[in-house]
Amino acid sequence: MQLLKKSVTLGALCFLPIVLSAQEQPKDSVKQIEEVLISGVRAKEKNPIPFTNVSKAQIAPRNLGQDIPILLNYLPSVVTTTDAGAGIGYTYMRVRGSDGSRINVTLNGIPFNDSESQGTFFVNLPDFASSLESIQLQRGVGTSTSGAGAFGASLNLQTKASQQNGYADISNSIGSFSTRKHTLAFGTGLHNNFEMNARVSKIESDGYIDRASSNLFGYYFDANYITKNTIIKAIAFGGKEKTYQSWNGLEDEEKLRNDRTYNSVGQYTDEFGNIQFYGNETDNYWQNHFQLHWNQKLTSKWQSNVALHYTLGKGYFEQYREDEAFADYLLPDFGSNTTTDLVRKRWLDNDFFGTTFSLNYKTPNTDVIIGGAANKYQGKHYGEVVWTQFYVPNTNRYYDNFGNKNDVNFYTKASQQVGKLNVFADLQYRMVFYQANSIKFNDVNDTFRFFNPKAGITYTLNTASSIYGYFGIANKEPRRDDYENGSIKPERLQDFELGYKFRNNKAFVNINAFYMRYKDQLVATGALNDVGSPVFENSGKSYRLGLEIESSIKVTEKIMVQPNVTVSTNKNEDFYFQRDGVLTNLGNTNIAYSPNLIIGNNITFAPIKALQISFLTKFVGEQYMGNIDAEKSVLPDYTTSDLNINYEWKINKGIKSIVFSGLINNIFDRVYESNGYFYTYDDDFSNPPAITTIEGVGFYPQAGINFLAGINLRF
Repeated sequence: MQLLKKSVTLGALCFLPIVLSAQEQPKDSVKQIEEVLISGVRAKEKNPIPFTNVSKAQIAPRNLGQDIPILLNYLPSVVTTTDAGAGIGYTYMRVRGSDGSRINVTLNGIPFNDSESQGTFFVNLPDFASSLESIQLQRGVGTSTSGAGAFGASLNLQTKASQQNGYADISNSIGSFSTRKHTLAFGTGLHNNFEMNARVSKIESDGYIDRASSNLFGYYFDANYITKNTIIKAIAFGGKEKTYQSWNGLEDEEKLRNDRTYNSVGQYTDEFGNIQFYGNETDNYWQNHFQLHWNQKLTSKWQSNVALHYTLGKGYFEQYREDEAFADYLLPDFGSNTTTDLVRKRWLDNDFFGTTFSLNYKTPNTDVIIGGAANKYQGKHYGEVVWTQFYVPNTNRYYDNFGNKNDVNFYTKASQQVGKLNVFADLQYRMVFYQANSIKFNDVNDTFRFFNPKAGITYTLNTASSIYGYFGIANKEPRRDDYENGSIKPERLQDFELGYKFRNNKAFVNINAFYMRYKDQLVATGALNDVGSPVFENSGKSYRLGLEIESSIKVTEKIMVQPNVTVSTNKNEDFYFQRDGVLTNLGNTNIAYSPNLIIGNNITFAPIKALQISFLTKFVGEQYMGNIDAEKSVLPDYTTSDLNINYEWKINKGIKSIVFSGLINNIFDRVYESNGYFYTYDDDFSNPPAITTIEGVGFYPQAGINFLAGINLRF
């Protein structure tokens, strides 16, 4: 489930510089100042941190409507899944086995994770990939950032950079499951220090799963003032989504074999005993982001950035419920009837606002950044009954709760080159103040203070290769759902990374070993709560130990291969579980949703300059959906392959170019499930009763072979 937020920022005015010059700036200088906007959260080449950069040119060929997690599917250690089965709607990603609530996501350095659930919901930003300049995925603790702690990865997205020349783009794509994407974008180019860019997008899809439809609208706008030493960017973006829920998956083994698209969400039995489906079992959210960035080059060595941000989010999901008690909804009984079928809406109304700031001192050998953030979240949670089978109630709120969170952090990052040795240090102090109430827990008023140090070294062996070592500590507070489930201990992670990098004009190789040591890690139990979100519990001591190999090799002038592989072991230590009424130490067990083997590859063939053909393959090894190594909880391994073709026809007569794109997903029509759930409960079947532990599972089927095809006209 997604929480919508809103954000605004108060500035650290001491960092606001005076506008120096009104002359236009060379393109390279503009790029240099713009980099300050993301320098506070991104890793640099000499930092001892495993990361992958993805440019807008790499995103474009596959950007035909699928969400950002799916576009990043082939990066190292990444596993993706989608509720609707075809990459549009609610999509998710895990990195090194850690789910989206443990992946810190920032947009231009501004936190995107929802403050309470700590999840990320790209369904609220339809077609956002069309307005991105670049993406960086850091694996592990990485560098200090704003928002929730990074326990698996950090994902930073940078929106459009300055465009020197004006342009207009019209993009349309169609595909399987009645998928349609329409995008209109334009930019004025830089004239007299001013520039504007805008985009509107519409995406619709029926989804692979029955009734798992998506109706999405997205937009982006920026207005920029650019001089020799100053860039001021005002950015607004957001979206509106309506998706039919498909979070139940499939528990019925017979249907999993013969009716894989079956969706039980919204199912009910009418008065004649017939199975029906409620037509509006939907998720409805609106989310709007506003950012104001001021980047300033103070001298040849000093640059600064300050940002104000505000995110406004509001929405609800609607549900049909059978045989609910009037009393549970604060409603009067209807005569002798104490229960009723009803329709309810559960609302989230959130505001998120604050400031981020940084001051950067940079010379050829020294790079120091001092920065921080102060952000505030205000959330309202309430539910309404809009219909019962006996009467339509007046405005009725059967619960009315809140969650407020203040998040303040300060950091200092330093990188110093001494001969062939680069020394990196990163110190962050973070304070979190959380107040909340709920129908499931008593009033909360908690304060967390975290010190998150990181340090490492990089040693240059020669012009092409280097080795590095890194140690970092991260701490993270519980989520709102964790309070509801009774798992309220903060988590602590010690991350060790050791790697080797090789780069020349024909090849890049990064071999990285990691050991992530957790205390009180919140691991997914495999179960879902009543709104389809994973349930987590503190597992005591646990660890992830693995090896990542990422490479890009230019085989010939026309052939490029980009293989990556992750081999890991992921264990809970001395894991306790109550089976058949007896608390038992199961010893070391596998952490849920953590495959031991992940392999990706991209083979790109460019027979001529205008044509690019890519064959992409992903293998995800067997994984457990729970933490007790139950045979029933196994999610089988799977392999999928995609074929992507991109051809650009340059015209330069009114129309600059026409780009034709085609994407065949799962080209070998594999039958697979990329996600699922596992739950247990105690029951008795004997007299006298004996407690017996019952196990249940469900799976999320993904689409077989399907396609997307698009055409882009650029003026």
